[in-house]
Amino acid sequence: MAHLSLKKIEKVYPNGFKAVHGVDLEIKDGEFMVFVGPSGCAKSTLLRMIAGLESISGGDLQIGAKRVNELAPKQRGIAMVFQNYALYPHMKVYDNLAFGLKLANTPKAEVDARVRHAAKLLEMEHLLDRYPKQLSGGQAQRVAVGRAIVKKPEVFLFDEPLSNLDAKLRASMRVRLTELHRTLRDSGQPATSIYVTHDQVEAMTMGERICVLKEGRIQQVDTPTALYEHPANAFVGGFIGSPEMNINDAELIAQGDGRVGVRIGGQILPLPASRSLRLNGRLGPVKFGLRPEHIGVLPRPQGDTLVVPAKLRFCEHMGSEVYVHFDLGEVAMSTRVPADQIGDIDRRERGSALELHLQMERCHLFEADEGGATLLPRG
Repeated sequence: MAHLSLKKIEKVYPNGFKAVHGVDLEIKDGEFMVFVGPSGCAKSTLLRMIAGLESISGGDLQIGAKRVNELAPKQRGIAMVFQNYALYPHMKVYDNLAFGLKLANTPKAEVDARVRHAAKLLEMEHLLDRYPKQLSGGQAQRVAVGRAIVKKPEVFLFDEPLSNLDAKLRASMRVRLTELHRTLRDSGQPATSIYVTHDQVEAMTMGERICVLKEGRIQQVDTPTALYEHPANAFVGGFIGSPEMNINDAELIAQGDGRVGVRIGGQILPLPASRSLRLNGRLGPVKFGLRPEHIGVLPRPQGDTLVVPAKLRFCEHMGSEVYVHFDLGEVAMSTRVPADQIGDIDRRERGSALELHLQMERCHLFEADEGGATLLPRG
């Protein structure tokens, strides 16, 4: 296994465009790190720089104790799995798995042992005599992963490997890859992994830690739970979570006795004392955030909540849940309700009155500027 250290990593293209801006990141031995962010945030560029497929314009990249900035990909101890499987169509699965080892003049007995070990790990021993054209998408992806495993690299790099699969197969492959990583690590084999995806569901379910990127800059690095509950800024709060956090422009106003209220959509929402005290008298423009699950639309009170009126816009049926979209004054927001508890809400007319129950203890407040840093940090 090997840890990775990225120090002030930059990427500038010949035309002057700067894609990566001074990235600092430490990835621990055996860790499953996920890079996530919207299209164009440079997550794949950063991965390719680690792999040696893109040059590094500035900074230092270390794998283990070795600086690898100028090393060729084959000298870095990495194996990469791409979103297109890149299997040799004229070779059987066995030979696809063995090809890289044969090029490295690995003894024949060791080649066979490694290939069959990888096939067993990935439950594809019955596929070894097939050609790529005889494989399903999921089977082809397993072969691509197996080709990485047989190399026994220090670091696995995955560049959106599941993006070509259908939703059901993606879900099963997420589980398979996560279990594979843990199996390799528990057995003492190299298992440090970096996984790139634009899908925050994949990131949340697979990553031990997640690095959220935007426009070539790290926004936050943390565990899935910490990212969800304590976003560092409005971008992370809105990007992580499905459906996304409700984030709207608002204003903090004084309400007497040291209490603070949030003016939003023409209404004033009093903040709990615990939130007010942490603001240290801060007033003025902010971004107000509240996750959908912290807004109730049922006709009965839900503990210590703030009850406010709203108007129904429409409902989305998502199977076990229903997303309810509504207007809080002049602001559009949404919540989610278990399908078996929706009652008649989804049959009401647009504009019908709703009674909302807001868990203000769970609200988020961010700076009103472009960066939107949180005003209520963890702790």
